[in-house]
Amino acid sequence: MPLVPANQPQLIRSCQKDEYYQNNLTNNANELVHTFAGSRRWLQWRKEIELLSDLTYYVLTTLSGYQTLGEEYVSIIQVDPSKRRIPSRMRRTALIFFHTFVPYLLDKVLICVENELETEANSQRQTSRTWNPLSHVRFWIQRAVGMLTESQRKSLIPLVFALQQGITLLYRLHVAVFYISGAFYHIGKRAAGVSYLRVGNVSGDDPRISNSYRLLGALSLLQLGVTLTLQFNNLKQRQRARQEWKQHRNLLPSRHVSESSSRSSRCILCLEERRNTTSTPCGHLFCWECITEWCNTKTECPLCREKFQPHRLVYLRSYK
Repeated sequence: MPLVPANQPQLIRSCQKDEYYQNNLTNNANELVHTFAGSRRWLQWRKEIELLSDLTYYVLTTLSGYQTLGEEYVSIIQVDPSKRRIPSRMRRTALIFFHTFVPYLLDKVLICVENELETEANSQRQTSRTWNPLSHVRFWIQRAVGMLTESQRKSLIPLVFALQQGITLLYRLHVAVFYISGAFYHIGKRAAGVSYLRVGNVSGDDPRISNSYRLLGALSLLQLGVTLTLQFNNLKQRQRARQEWKQHRNLLPSRHVSESSSRSSRCILCLEERRNTTSTPCGHLFCWECITEWCNTKTECPLCREKFQPHRLVYLRSYK
């Protein structure tokens, strides 16, 4: 039976179906951990729960030599670069590593580096005694950042932010290239050399479908160019706002700043210094990531239990 490469609609439907089942698995795991371990532990381990859920899904399907539910849904199979054999176990392991572990590690390391760089040189670090994911990596980053001067740390902060934004833009660029070329919907599959062949309907594709996706890819590239321009302007505005805040803070009495920061600069959900301070309608302050994750399960303030809708959260720009 002849086999032909899978087209863009099949790959997208397969991905959507896999994401649906992965989200169900992650939501069930989140609910279980939240019930038995509490909100604090759940917030601390939510990224690891998502990682373990994805690993479980792919170990039971791809690594075991079976189709994923999405691949079975659209009747496609994985093949190696020769297009004649299914991927070896080593290649499937590499696929899972690039698709799940690498995004998790990048996210964790960049957030840790950003936190350390934004820490004041004369501030007192409070090291947590409890074990947390990548604790050894975080300790190494703290030592490396501690060896930098204040000016070096300030110059590295925009670079870390640009790298974070660059990863997001890289994903969008890869999707635009997929719309045009029709191969490798995920970066992990491109890195592992895993593509797809269809085993069901092998009739020729409608040329209008491929032309429509090429047009969509061209529009995506155009939108990406506009986004890059806006991101560059936003980066300059963020640097200007940070400098203005530094100047304003230096005008305040040092005793007032130290007392107020020690009392109110910590998020009660993660018990760490607030990042991207966000206010609830009742006026309580939390990290943006912490309070949005909280709102995924409970639409109420963690402190006063006042009910509110997540869209009423207010991000306080340049607030310390």
